[in-house]
Amino acid sequence: MHHSPPAAHHPPPPTHHSPLTTYLSDTDVARFHEDGFVTVERLFDGEEIDLLRKVARADRQMVAGAASRRDGQGGVIQLALSNEVGADLYSAIVRCRRIVDNMERLLGGEVYHYHHKMILKEPLVGGAWEWHQDYGYWYDNGCLFPDMASCMIAVDRATRANGCLQVLRGSQRMGRITHGKVGDQTGADLERVHAACERLDRVYCEMEPGSAIFFHCNLLHCSDQNHSTEPRWAFICCYNAARNNPYKESKHPRYSFLEKWPDEKVLEVGRKQWGAMCSLSNN
Repeated sequence: MHHSPPAAHHPPPPTHHSPLTTYLSDTDVARFHEDGFVTVERLFDGEEIDLLRKVARADRQMVAGAASRRDGQGGVIQLALSNEVGADLYSAIVRCRRIVDNMERLLGGEVYHYHHKMILKEPLVGGAWEWHQDYGYWYDNGCLFPDMASCMIAVDRATRANGCLQVLRGSQRMGRITHGKVGDQTGADLERVHAACERLDRVYCEMEPGSAIFFHCNLLHCSDQNHSTEPRWAFICCYNAARNNPYKESKHPRYSFLEKWPDEKVLEVGRKQWGAMCSLSNN
């Protein structure tokens, strides 16, 4: 049984709940609506992102359950996806106010957790992501409007050499583009992509661990294969506006209330989870 989403509303600017909370400025919000994305440096501090990296690398269940997606050149990228939030470190990040409050400001009202995923782009063998829009396929899940966005957090340093995210600035204003199969992936119509690449700036989103990019679901983005000796893992939290509750069931959830957690919970939960994992490995 699903909760009914509330009517659309535009809440006042959020107040700071803790000294850790990072809110986007009015200029950042305007940039998101103009460019389709905004980057936040050090959204998560060194200890927080180190815990996420260690927990994820040691999470055998997550790594073993990761799905493989072949790109158009035969390279393979892995991703581990979950529709559920619970009480672990991944969920603490999904729930934390520094992401959710910012996301609600960008999308103009309450959001709920659509899903989250870890992208595992390994050294030398990590595949590419073809040019696509997230709404290119979320559209088919019963979401009537593109009132959706994601926050990608760099778990490892992201560089051009290891296949960092690339975006076309302002491409979200093109609206949804027709998508089709490219390898095992869903890619945007290449004729329009090529035309867009001639007119719009391509931005290579190189980021330090803990930095993040908030991006609109219609923003065209891709990434190259990882030809470096360094891994590029990234954690992506995806949200849908509560008012955009899908009209049908799909592989991703319909609206349910998302409980926000204080930012301090990321460290609290991360330390506890990592400690428990270390204890298990020593037994």
